[in-house]
Amino acid sequence: MVPYAAAAPQRDAEVLEPGAALDRAVAHLRSLQHADGWWKGELQTNVTMDAEDLLLRQFLGIRDLETTGRAAERIRSQQRSDGSWALFEGGSADLSTSIEAYVALRLAGDEPGAEHMRSAAAVVRSLGGLDRARVFTHIWLALFGAWSWDAVPALVPEIMLLPRWAPLNIYAFACWARQTIVPLAIVFAHRPQRHLPFDLAELAVAATAAPAAPASRSARALGRLDRVLRAYERRPLRRLRGHVLARAERWIVERQEADGSWGGIQPPWVYSLIALHLRGYGLDHPVMRAGLRGLDAFVIDDADGRRLEACQSPIWDTALAVVALSDAGAEAEDPDLVRAADWLLDHEVTRRGDWSVRRPRLPASGWAFEFANENYPDVDDTAEVVLALGRVAHPDRERVRRAIERGAAWVEGMQSADGGWGAFDVDNRSGLARALPFCDFGEVVDPPSADVSAHALEMLADVGRIAGPAARRGVGWLAAEQERDGSWFGRWGVNHVYGTGAAVPALIAAGVAPDDPRIRRAVAWLHEHQNPDGGWGEDVRSYNDPTWVGRGTSTASQTAWALLALHAASEGGEPTQRGIDWLVRTQRSDGSWDEPQYTGTGFPSDFSINYHLYRLVFPIMALGRLTP
Repeated sequence: MVPYAAAAPQRDAEVLEPGAALDRAVAHLRSLQHADGWWKGELQTNVTMDAEDLLLRQFLGIRDLETTGRAAERIRSQQRSDGSWALFEGGSADLSTSIEAYVALRLAGDEPGAEHMRSAAAVVRSLGGLDRARVFTHIWLALFGAWSWDAVPALVPEIMLLPRWAPLNIYAFACWARQTIVPLAIVFAHRPQRHLPFDLAELAVAATAAPAAPASRSARALGRLDRVLRAYERRPLRRLRGHVLARAERWIVERQEADGSWGGIQPPWVYSLIALHLRGYGLDHPVMRAGLRGLDAFVIDDADGRRLEACQSPIWDTALAVVALSDAGAEAEDPDLVRAADWLLDHEVTRRGDWSVRRPRLPASGWAFEFANENYPDVDDTAEVVLALGRVAHPDRERVRRAIERGAAWVEGMQSADGGWGAFDVDNRSGLARALPFCDFGEVVDPPSADVSAHALEMLADVGRIAGPAARRGVGWLAAEQERDGSWFGRWGVNHVYGTGAAVPALIAAGVAPDDPRIRRAVAWLHEHQNPDGGWGEDVRSYNDPTWVGRGTSTASQTAWALLALHAASEGGEPTQRGIDWLVRTQRSDGSWDEPQYTGTGFPSDFSINYHLYRLVFPIMALGRLTP
């Protein structure tokens, strides 16, 4: 594997021409390709991943001094001057992240009296202390006896028995939430406590205001349900409880991926390991060994310390890299593109996963995000892979044609009833799931989004299916989702710049004319939100605060998204040229760009991502399409 890591700026004193800047970026991107054909940039998140990795190892009894020390270095390096830790670069102090980071440093031996620990504890207390932490932080504290299980919202494993038509069955939740809820239901049934070698009295607050009463009727009803479930938890039906725990255990084991993960993402992974351990799986059990070995493969340990990737994105990165090189002028027969296509073809999903619950007759296909995630292919990756395969003149053209046909048909089949596309599931939009007291962090459903729907639509146009009913409904849905200001909301990227950068090229590919009023409104919005320096940027805070919509420090990826939309809309005027100039002017001497900002989205507002390859592939696409 060729690692990709940001370095200190090394810009040339003399700015290159756009064509030379593009050549330099392309050379850098090619240098990062793995011998097997794939690309993967680091997927950087906040220190929650590193803290919870240490907490997991403490719970399982496998934490060692070297791992702890290296992770602690990383956690300390990310502490802000006020003593807190944030969810993203430039973000405000986050209470739960700061609590988990603090506990991890206590495990590493940092004394409460140390200056950095005193300042961290002061921030935690100022934000409300342990009482005001999110539910998932309370769960971690409860695992170690630092929080009462009685003070955590109820979650019973009997949820496994609810039929698929029931409002709160496990398939009413998004795949990432579903995979987390099932193992946590086992954990809640066991209520384990592995006490820490210290207490957390310094994080306590003497008195805090009572939480606000639920405002909506459904929230009040779910609050009453929570009380009923708590009462049941005190006296569960023993035979029924044994049956559902065994069923949940089988469900988890059946969904372990080839790389040892669950869904290729951290939350269900760590909770599945804890749940199975509580069910009697020893550390030498093959399922546990594979899970722990897989976690180690998600670790990056370098000069910045030891850190855990929440996920890895090789299929997504590889598809984007192929499109970028093609945009930059690479021949369809280029050996690098052919190797990438070979690797992508080998990773097509051929088995039926949870998506088939809603689509039982849809033939299996699609591509996932990660190296190994056969249970959960997604629409976004599949659309991008199909677009990439269409750029390559592969020696086995028939194999590529069949894969493209299967992928396109699978995407069509995953369309929701309203005409849009979610990422992993169909018609997954339960309001009740969102309102559960348990669900106070991150999105727990997977409704259609403008960016995923746009990518699906662009792909259908590329493979000649734009006249079909799925594409026609998709155009209608995407047009209806345009905001009043002319932009589109970005679910999986920050934020309106991302959504607009996806929607405009998709609508143009679908046959909407550049002079259509919807396109003109989008172009006007992009022009209005261009920064004085010529770039575009949008802060993660735009998900919560509308005054940040379209506003933020210019970044390479977001500037490229805006330029891709302007190019699709046939906008070649002064704003476009200023955007190109910004990319050329800010390029590093190695061909990449500096981008400490988080422009990817896991959960809007709650979990943001810095995709290290975004700062390279998207500028290459933009410069490739706009440079003569």
